Amino acid sequence: MDGKNEPRGHVTGNLEWDGLHRPRIYYAMAAILSGLFLTVIDGTICNVALPTIARQLEVSSSDSIWIVNAFQLVIIMALLPSSTAGELFGFRRIYLLGMVLFTVGSLCCALSGTFSALVLSRMLQGVGAALVMSVNGSLVRLIYPRRHLGKGVGLNATVVALASVAGPALSGLILSVASWPWLFAVNIPLGVLAFSLGYKFLPGNPTRVEGRRYDMPSAVLNALTFGLFFGCFEAFSHEVPWHWIVGGLALLSVVGVVFVRRQLRQAYPILPFDLLRIPVFSLSVLTSVLSFSSQMLAMVALPFMFHLTFGMNAGETGMLMMSWPLVIIVAGPLAGSLVGRIHPGLLGGVGLLMMSMGCFLLSDVDASEGYGGLVARLMLCGFGFGLFQSPNNHLLLSSAPSYRSGGASGMQSTARLMGQTLGAALVALLFYLYGDTAPHVAMLLAGGLTLCGSIVSTTRIRASRG
Repeated sequence: MDGKNEPRGHVTGNLEWDGLHRPRIYYAMAAILSGLFLTVIDGTICNVALPTIARQLEVSSSDSIWIVNAFQLVIIMALLPSSTAGELFGFRRIYLLGMVLFTVGSLCCALSGTFSALVLSRMLQGVGAALVMSVNGSLVRLIYPRRHLGKGVGLNATVVALASVAGPALSGLILSVASWPWLFAVNIPLGVLAFSLGYKFLPGNPTRVEGRRYDMPSAVLNALTFGLFFGCFEAFSHEVPWHWIVGGLALLSVVGVVFVRRQLRQAYPILPFDLLRIPVFSLSVLTSVLSFSSQMLAMVALPFMFHLTFGMNAGETGMLMMSWPLVIIVAGPLAGSLVGRIHPGLLGGVGLLMMSMGCFLLSDVDASEGYGGLVARLMLCGFGFGLFQSPNNHLLLSSAPSYRSGGASGMQSTARLMGQTLGAALVALLFYLYGDTAPHVAMLLAGGLTLCGSIVSTTRIRASRG
């Protein structure tokens, strides 16, 4: 049934809900932060092991990339439908279901004896990860009282930032003492712990909309639209014949138009056009896409730069790059505590300006630069990103009505994944165009995108919240 014929409904429940009390806050945050860390880090944790997995499972290096892509593609297809399910059926219920599927998927990955089984298991992991990521921001909003929401968002952002860049280092540590199936097996006890804590301490939805139903056709159209979009992007990167790419783009155009027209008629759309009409919300989404594109450009390009320019091995590169996420541990909570005193748009703009400076400085390094100079540049990038992410997430989540926090949370994760996917694809394109100089060009592009993000962030100071 089309949304134009559905009643808009009305909001019921505890409209005065204002978070949990201590010590339940701590246990609830431990549950969602552990689940979030597991699901985010699994996007990159097996990258280092791909050559080994390809050799043992007897597949080509290019085919082995699907071990990563299958996970990411399923997440981007399922995020927004999952966030809508959270608004209707409960964020706690969706989170717990996600942890079950993710943990079972991890077990299946660890036991996989063939390439096909591993890819299918990663897809199951991806469904679980999408469910967890889609409601994470909404749960933070339910757990923390409004006056302390900045602290909760700061912790959440710090965990995401750390997990986004710590995968290769943690992977190297595990592979130094165990075989590749342990990259997935370690998730099992941690997943059980996260589920147990969530089952006992997470709150249910305090509000809901009467008369609202889950729109399955829109969920399918959403999955097809995002799947075709990123599928065509990946096809171009892997030199798929042009007639297949053109056919995919034609199908994407048809499906995309049908999806968008249907969403514009919905009172509570899966693709949250109702929220994107809020200026500060849409600007926060754009800032997030730009910043995560820049971060992924750097995370993919820098290892190549350190190898090609400085002759570093994988171990040296991993240790050096740890300076980026380590400084986020300081910057993330600091930014969260400053949200109530400094406008998030200004705070995020300053952070991205610092990150932009770090990227520009990294784009111009040569073989004479010592470890100290490289670490300083990486720390400048990490501190700037950590200073940006907490205020951005706080402004994005708080600008949405409470009964649409599921849509806001899903869009927050979707913006992050869109940025990361775009950044990785841009690095591949730059290597095709510039060869061995591509890492330096990538850091120059990362600096430019981050500078654009800083400008967009500062415009939110005067942007309307409704």
